[in-house]
Amino acid sequence: MRHTTSPLITTTEPRPPGTRESISVRGAVKTYSSPAGEFTAIAGIDLAVERGEFVAIVGRSGSGKTTLLNLLAGIDRPTAGEIVVAGAPVHDLAGSALASWRGRSIGLVFQFFQLLPTLTAVENVMLPMDFCDTFPVRERRARALDLLDRVGVADQAAKLPSSLSGGQQQRAAIARALANDPPILLADEPTGNLDSHTSESVLDLFAQLSAEGRTVVMVTHERDVSGYATRQVTLVDGLIGEDTGTAAALPDGRS
Repeated sequence: MRHTTSPLITTTEPRPPGTRESISVRGAVKTYSSPAGEFTAIAGIDLAVERGEFVAIVGRSGSGKTTLLNLLAGIDRPTAGEIVVAGAPVHDLAGSALASWRGRSIGLVFQFFQLLPTLTAVENVMLPMDFCDTFPVRERRARALDLLDRVGVADQAAKLPSSLSGGQQQRAAIARALANDPPILLADEPTGNLDSHTSESVLDLFAQLSAEGRTVVMVTHERDVSGYATRQVTLVDGLIGEDTGTAAALPDGRS
């Protein structure tokens, strides 16, 4: 069961009517070369995700889940096809333009948290704002503290990651991902190192973000996330095998 929590801080202005599509993938192919020959991780995928959807990408190990997420984040470049995310042609971006787009448009959450060990929780959350210069310097610490409060770990703000539990580290990592108020959150196995209770609280948090209008795409080995995600896409051998839930049928009366 989902829990009711206070809205997360956001400063993103509403997009104009008619810009519902947040992610568009057309004919995406990703092939890797190896000594054993070429390996196709993504074999030609078409996928559209609308603003405010919470999409769970599921499938067996090696099905292409993480590769697809990396293509959406611009971490990998497609061998063929087009990927448009938050209005940007990611397949054409490179260098500083790619880094700037990612810093402002995408929040990334990882399985192993990837908090910098020598920085406190609040300093970790401030880091994206420092890199992208998205908020005035005098406002950054207060914003970081507010985000930590909203994800339920404000009392851990002054602690180093090594002093935090796994669940606390992941919540701090989510606050960091939200630091620049990105319209899209991409999460790669975010509950993989958490116990079942903490996993549910993280999924509940993602569901809240989706309900507030942020797009969430999560790669997961969990097979039953229907109580949280609005849509589940199953990958099989680099192709979409099943797509349950539709962009036209969002919960809570959203459209």
